[in-house]
Amino acid sequence: MDAIELRRVTVRYGAGQIALDSVELAVRVGEICVVLGPNGAGKSTLVKVVSGAMKPDAGEVVVLGEPLARLDRRAIARRIAVVPQSSEVALGFTVNEVVMMGRAPYQGAWMRASRRDEEAVERAIEACELGGLRDRQVSHLSGGERQRVAIARALAQEAEVLLLDEVNAHLDVRHFIAVSELVRREVAERRLACLMVLHDLNAAAQYADRVALLKAGRLVAHGSIEDVMTYRRLKEVFEAELFVGVNELDNARYFLPVRPQVGPSSPRDR
Repeated sequence: MDAIELRRVTVRYGAGQIALDSVELAVRVGEICVVLGPNGAGKSTLVKVVSGAMKPDAGEVVVLGEPLARLDRRAIARRIAVVPQSSEVALGFTVNEVVMMGRAPYQGAWMRASRRDEEAVERAIEACELGGLRDRQVSHLSGGERQRVAIARALAQEAEVLLLDEVNAHLDVRHFIAVSELVRREVAERRLACLMVLHDLNAAAQYADRVALLKAGRLVAHGSIEDVMTYRRLKEVFEAELFVGVNELDNARYFLPVRPQVGPSSPRDR
């Protein structure tokens, strides 16, 4: 079943500048679809459109069988949880309070937490290894810690669609692996659909079920790692030389940037 469908979605900025050009993309229940592309390819715009934060100029987004344009904000928040590339610091709020904000779509006007709300928050805090920080103010945390708080808030939301925009931007290697494993587990166990924007090709190859390649707002390719993350396609999209290898232990692909050849007249050789 397709949880997310983009049907010929087009977004224009300013004087006719196209951010997304007739993009058609589907993300299935129980899979992680990683979106790759150079800066300015339209990756973050794609996340904004799917989250309902931005309306397309043409085409439509369908989430869990319903056109996104027909849903109000509360209905969208119950279906879609978003972790943006950078989160604003919630001044004066503790980690526990910020994660509890993820339960807002289920609470009444007085925002009183139910037992289910508390259980969801506890589970998310434990999953993101934030137990020792739950009473700390978020404004006093490091960038990586804040990112984990944002992820915990999204998990507490218990939505069926998870949108992650560069979640590894402020995470060290250990925590990125931990968060990525957590996302994989949540997607598998809770049958979520996850659209994840990444810059790291190796991380994409490790965690994606399918990959979407964007360039200049166009969807260049969409499919399996083997079909999409080829030398020719990656060179075309990123306009750079890459070495594409296969790990003999697990047959996983890995990617290394290739330094341009240095000519004899280069200052390096003098």
